[in-house]
Amino acid sequence: MIKLDKIYTRGGDDGETSLGDGTRVAKISVRIEALGRLETANAMIGVTRNAMQGQEKLRKADQDLSQIQNEIFDAGSLLCRPEPPSDLIEDAEHYFAKAVTRLEKAIDTMNKQLKPLGSFILPGGNEHAAHLHLARTLIRDAERAMLHLDAQKRIQPQALKAWLNRLSDYLFVLARATQEEGDVLWTPALRRRRAKP
Repeated sequence: MIKLDKIYTRGGDDGETSLGDGTRVAKISVRIEALGRLETANAMIGVTRNAMQGQEKLRKADQDLSQIQNEIFDAGSLLCRPEPPSDLIEDAEHYFAKAVTRLEKAIDTMNKQLKPLGSFILPGGNEHAAHLHLARTLIRDAERAMLHLDAQKRIQPQALKAWLNRLSDYLFVLARATQEEGDVLWTPALRRRRAKP
């Protein structure tokens, strides 16, 4: 179990930080960038969950997002080690593959209740949908940062990348599902001009 009894250590005052194995790296390294993007996305999901509190119809979504927040920490625990042990990589491959399957099932279930899309959606709508759209874009940021890291140093497990990709899809569909008034669709410029009196 992690024990954090002192928050400031002054160890990062020179622009470096420690990875999970104790290696010191620059705070502007691609690995720390990927970890930071995950942290930002996780914080936004926390904001989203806070807005859902007390609403029975969103209880299942809140529970799912709680699990996802824990999984984001699980992902960070892998990325913070330059070379995780092979048994940990194998376990994580299985773990995140199952998480991908769970998200796909949730997406399929929600999609059955939604109308097919005929245009792109404008991020926004109600408070929950707006929060979820922002969380989705932050997950995409984290995914790109992780792929940037992967291009320099191969990341294992591969299922982790698939999970991040599917997570943004899940947040998109969940945003649609919480938008009771219906989707706010993009109207292309040509159609807007034609619609003017």
